[in-house]
Amino acid sequence: MDNSRASLMFKGVAVVAIGIAAAFVMNVQDPSRTLFGGGYPELWRRTGLAGAPARAAACIFVGVFLLAVGWLYRLLFAPLELLRGVDEVGYIAEDGRSRAQAANEVRRRRKTGELPPVYPNGWYRVLDSHMLERGDVKSVTILGQQVAVLRGQDGKAYVVDAYCPHLGANLAVGGRVVGGCIECPFHGWQFRGQDGKCVKIPYADKVPEFAKVRCWPSCEINGQVLVWFHCDGLEPSWRVPEQSEITRGEWVYRGRTEHFINAHIEEIPENAADIAHLAHLHTPGIVSGVDLRYTNSKTWEFIRHDWKVEWKPEPEPNQHCSQMLVKHALTVFGRHWPFLDLDVLARQVGPGVVFLLFEHSFLGRGVIMHCVTPVEPLLQCVSHTIFYQSSIPPLVPKFILRAECIQFERDVMIWNNKTYISKPMLVKEDSAIQNHRRWFSQFYSENSPRLRYQHDTLDF
Repeated sequence: MDNSRASLMFKGVAVVAIGIAAAFVMNVQDPSRTLFGGGYPELWRRTGLAGAPARAAACIFVGVFLLAVGWLYRLLFAPLELLRGVDEVGYIAEDGRSRAQAANEVRRRRKTGELPPVYPNGWYRVLDSHMLERGDVKSVTILGQQVAVLRGQDGKAYVVDAYCPHLGANLAVGGRVVGGCIECPFHGWQFRGQDGKCVKIPYADKVPEFAKVRCWPSCEINGQVLVWFHCDGLEPSWRVPEQSEITRGEWVYRGRTEHFINAHIEEIPENAADIAHLAHLHTPGIVSGVDLRYTNSKTWEFIRHDWKVEWKPEPEPNQHCSQMLVKHALTVFGRHWPFLDLDVLARQVGPGVVFLLFEHSFLGRGVIMHCVTPVEPLLQCVSHTIFYQSSIPPLVPKFILRAECIQFERDVMIWNNKTYISKPMLVKEDSAIQNHRRWFSQFYSENSPRLRYQHDTLDF
């Protein structure tokens, strides 16, 4: 059953339940005749629950029933939506401080290290396709800039700079879509989404040729809107591949998670080559939670994850891609459960997009789109969007996404509190980390933006 059919079913049940409740409340006659086929139960009469109290009790019953139906619908059919705030994960609030205060203190005191350029060249996710309806305009911060993301009446998505070149109004705040254009909320100038050209100025006889807003190279694929960034303005040299099962509708959307990471972008994909951290950080079962102070608690040590991982770059013409092969096994009370063995292929495409491909003989097939998008030099938005076989009950992919989220949030606690070391102290077993850094360096150019330090401030 797809999401639309499940939603219709839920709405139908809700309408019927509300109708029954209304009938109980509005019926001035004895409502218990409907419930019990006769007069009020003798116990109700003795305790004074006949009449209006009975109608109130019926309403409470229906209300509880509706809440239960809503909870079951969200559990069984609705996509999982887990969106974490900037300060919500990865910080320890102690001594009466709020989590936001703890996060600000960590960011202020942390040594940043000698950093690589902060914005690598490549494709980056802006938002998921289902978040942008026809005629919608969204304001998004990406790569330190404000952009307006719009979907024209023709159904195509476009990304342009947010600020109108006329007098600086934000096109995404109050602006509206007119055909395939976005109209400025300040003076009504209209800019074409396809190329940013101004096509109409309501009070001017002629539109100057130079009147235009920057249009970002973009594409919509795999249920996501992406933009291309290159520090020198070069056109895309490679494309994000299409996942055909998503395009054909065989794999459907089952949810997404979103986190904000206070770290350099390279720290996040580098985890794929850091094989040793899996055995230490991700071996404790997911039931032990995400707080690293307690994940190794003896209470939950009977559940353990075992990992075998291999990372390697791909040869030409796909040198912008790399692969991580993961074999996962679960042990409970020291016993291996082969039924839960899972093989995952994590294919990274450029600096910001990873395909996590799942395949299981019983649990089915699907993909998690793991996307890292720089918001600011040291702030990354990381999303995980799962598409799964439509024939598999939604509860299965939702559990997979939730389990992945728990493991990921353990990494978040590391990233949010660590410093970047440009020349790390490695042993021979860490050789994949150095190989990964060499591979990732292809996404930097001579003019790639860097973070500069002046006194106690950061000037970008």
